[in-house]
Amino acid sequence: MGKMKTAQTLPPIEQLRSRTLGRILIKMGVLTREKVHECLRIQKQRHGTIQIGQVFLELGLIDEKQLQIALAAQRGMEYVNLDEVDIHPDVIEKVPAQMAKTYHLVPVEYNKEQNELTVVLDNPDNFRATDDLSTLMGFKVTAKITDPGALEGALTKYYEAQEENINELIGEIQGDSFLAEFEGRNQSIDLDELKELSESNPVKKLLNLVLLQAIRDKSSDIHFEPFENEYKMRYRIDGVLYEMVPPPKYIAAALSSRIKVMADLDIAERRLPQDGRISLTVQGNPIDLRVSVLPTMFGESVVLRVLDRTQVTFDLEKLGLRQEDHELVRQLIRKPNGIVIVTGPTGCGKTTTLYAAMNELNTIETKLITTEDPIEYDIDGLIQVQMKPEIGLTFARCLRHILRQDPDIILVGEIRDLETAEIAAQASLTGHVVFTTLHTNDAPSSIARLLDLGVEPFLVTATLEGIIAERLVRKICEDCKTPFEPTEAQLMELGLTLDDIKGKEFYYGRGCDRCNNTGYRGRTGIFEIMTFNDEIRDLIMHQASTNILRAAGQKAGMRLLRDNGLAAIYDGITTIDEVVKETITER
Repeated sequence: MGKMKTAQTLPPIEQLRSRTLGRILIKMGVLTREKVHECLRIQKQRHGTIQIGQVFLELGLIDEKQLQIALAAQRGMEYVNLDEVDIHPDVIEKVPAQMAKTYHLVPVEYNKEQNELTVVLDNPDNFRATDDLSTLMGFKVTAKITDPGALEGALTKYYEAQEENINELIGEIQGDSFLAEFEGRNQSIDLDELKELSESNPVKKLLNLVLLQAIRDKSSDIHFEPFENEYKMRYRIDGVLYEMVPPPKYIAAALSSRIKVMADLDIAERRLPQDGRISLTVQGNPIDLRVSVLPTMFGESVVLRVLDRTQVTFDLEKLGLRQEDHELVRQLIRKPNGIVIVTGPTGCGKTTTLYAAMNELNTIETKLITTEDPIEYDIDGLIQVQMKPEIGLTFARCLRHILRQDPDIILVGEIRDLETAEIAAQASLTGHVVFTTLHTNDAPSSIARLLDLGVEPFLVTATLEGIIAERLVRKICEDCKTPFEPTEAQLMELGLTLDDIKGKEFYYGRGCDRCNNTGYRGRTGIFEIMTFNDEIRDLIMHQASTNILRAAGQKAGMRLLRDNGLAAIYDGITTIDEVVKETITER
């Protein structure tokens, strides 16, 4: 490989790191002290509204390349003229094509003894790329800088023909003699071999491609599952699992070991479940992967939950609430005290709804504290506490101490036992608003759940302000949305007759490239909101059945999940199949 040259004669980087931009350009011999002082005076006259580098450029004292070199030097990074560098194919192979393009970098040197990879970026602020490269590929990474045009040219030159896909990588793995040695040896792999497996380049490349593809396709979970005769990779998009091309079964231990290394878990422990976290930045967006490793009969099942802030919206306006429901939720969350419960099955969007409510109330005058297991998203302005039941940090114990922290609003991740329920009730009686979740099928059955836990009926009536039941339904893809006439069988599933649907339009998605031929793109919530009047409180005191409470709720204006689902169908947002799948007809 040709020796790398810098475009400008520079003093040693150590002498320039953290110096002012003007001082660096003086040391580079580009500017004089007088010129720098003149520019500083101009900057001052403009009240600091312009950066000094821009002043140098505007006056034509330096060019863009010289500014880039100086900015890189300020951060202790060398400038590389990529046009004068010939990069060896073995070095290019260290970073897969999709990764190089996603992170906007090109590898230029590799030191095998030190496992040190030198990469070139076009933006000194892109330092997270080097952290992610280190996490994903396991290298010690050193970064240098070049100009954007040169980097684009290098990406085209070295990676244009290398658009990898999973099939090709699986072919590469099948041809790897080292990995093939582990066929049929699932339990008899020692620690040194596990370490070596986790460093295998084909395995790293496959895992990175799967992760980047899943993130790009907006999936919520990535599954790696061992079975008796095969190993499956699947990912969930809009609540539905899709299968990828399965890799050979014998790389199961290699993939799970690689994920454990990235999540700082114990690769030697293969008998107990483990949980961890991997932080990445993909195309400038911070993404957390929550890792769960579970030992099964045929090896370790690994699931990565993708927590991508750009794919969730903590905004009440965008959850799918109808106008009247939106007003109702606003009134509920702004009560001076009381408990508001969000209920529904796992993965129905309860946490997102609660975060949206907290986000709306997150002002400088309000103290908000959450207790969560686990914390899914970190949000500015919220004091968030992670539960650790293994050391006795439970919701109940934490809640007791939170009350001494002078909060206005408290989020309790989930009411799981009587102790937590009673402390939440006490907190609401002492002037706090408490948000929490339960796992029940609809709003009225949450009351029965609280009474089953042992909460006294008078405490339920005194503290509970409202219950929001929620489901997620897939939205019809706008690009292939097509009207159609439902069959009588489909209408029967919804409990409707032909007379009920006169003048109503029905739609479905034909399937197109934008939605991966599924007919759906994205999801929205459907809601059932129960508020409390004197009649309902009286029924709770007399321990009325869930059906009687539901009828009283409807009489007071509560719209059932199924009714809101029907409204979403008539508005052309979702399909009959989705609403039938997610809601039940009340008898």
